[in-house]
Amino acid sequence: MASSEIQKTRVINELTGFIKKLLQDPKVLETSLEIARRHLESGSDSGVMADIANEISDTTSIHIPDSAEEHSEADRLFLELLKEVVQEEKALY
Repeated sequence: MASSEIQKTRVINELTGFIKKLLQDPKVLETSLEIARRHLESGSDSGVMADIANEISDTTSIHIPDSAEEHSEADRLFLELLKEVVQEEKALY
């Protein structure tokens, strides 16, 4: 199996585990969005995403490593999606 196939399989497995956590505890998603909204209101520098990741890890069953360099593809995708959703909400108002 090529390394790109292995990478895709790993990301799919991570996302599957993540989605399972969301289904088991739907409040995680609501909490994560509240955290993202609060932090993104204060700014959008690179430290904000780390702050979001840290608070999500501290307050939910989702664990995101402290360091952005340690974030998996699934971690980065989740954080980026949170940011997009918050930005789209702001655009509606």
